[in-house]
Amino acid sequence: MINEQPKPVIGFSCGDINGIGTELIIKTLSDNRILDFCTPVVFASNKSINFYRKALPDINFTYAAIKDNTKPNIKQVNVFNCWDEEVAITPGQLNELGGSYAWKSLKAAVEALKNNSIHGLVTAPIHKKNIQSAEFNFSGHTPYLKHAFGVNDVVMLMVASNIRVGLLSEHVPVTELANHISAEAILSKLRIMNDSLAKDFGIDKPKIAVLGLNPHAGDEGLIGKEEQTIIKPAIKEAQNSNILAFGPFSADAFFARGQHEKFDAVLAMYHDQGLIPFKSLAIGEGVNYTAGLPAVRTSPDHGTAFDIAGKGIADASSFIAATFECIDIINRRAGYAENRKNPLRRMSARLFSNVVDERIEE
Repeated sequence: MINEQPKPVIGFSCGDINGIGTELIIKTLSDNRILDFCTPVVFASNKSINFYRKALPDINFTYAAIKDNTKPNIKQVNVFNCWDEEVAITPGQLNELGGSYAWKSLKAAVEALKNNSIHGLVTAPIHKKNIQSAEFNFSGHTPYLKHAFGVNDVVMLMVASNIRVGLLSEHVPVTELANHISAEAILSKLRIMNDSLAKDFGIDKPKIAVLGLNPHAGDEGLIGKEEQTIIKPAIKEAQNSNILAFGPFSADAFFARGQHEKFDAVLAMYHDQGLIPFKSLAIGEGVNYTAGLPAVRTSPDHGTAFDIAGKGIADASSFIAATFECIDIINRRAGYAENRKNPLRRMSARLFSNVVDERIEE
């Protein structure tokens, strides 16, 4: 009889306390069947949880308040109090309190993740402006997590059942995009994506499409030189390192013709180039995953939604997807590590893997 793996402990940061984060957490964790898959620990406060629970009278949500996040109750949802004081929660309002308490939650949750008190983290949305402080001087979760874990690079990888899109540059002004396009950056992202697709998603020999920067991928240098001078050489070098990277592809035709379905992931050059088609195709189940960290972190693919905060109408689909993706990646990583230890399992994986037997036309 095979022994069952222990359930992972999943942490949840509450995000901006005036946004929809706490509502999404309550909706996601109110179904007790979640306890069959993980042990949840919410980093917030009893008072903030109770505030939003009252606005959801049709949802039966119970939890255990804990003072030590290393000893969660495996039979209940746990709330670790990151603060005890009364806080004026004003749903839908962008103010300093919303950002400061989002930071308290995130800081405590990341510390628990680094200490292995939790096995994975699902982050509720923050507002990138009001969370700024002397301690948090980052353009979002992804660069902060890169800093917190001390890694050289990470990839903001958007994940859904029918598409995966990684970003070369993230929250960068359009006027500065060209400054972020380099062969070194492309190679770094491709290496992380290639490793993550194998380790975190169980894909042997993943195929990665690379988009061009300019319209029509530069039209052979007529509309910009970056494809010729930077992107193509980077793809060639990746191929020389046994990474199955192809391109550069013209972004508009690539998605319009469904070419993303032929690849395991796509590397986009900038935020909107990747996020517009992703959100159009993911249909509410999109997940933001930080590839390249030693730990697992996911989040929904949307923001604080101040316009509907506190009204009880927020759609939890993406947050639920982020929760289960976090659990799945933890389990796949464990399976990957076990296969690496066992040469017979590695041989079996190679025998049954999909081998690329024809070159994809660029």
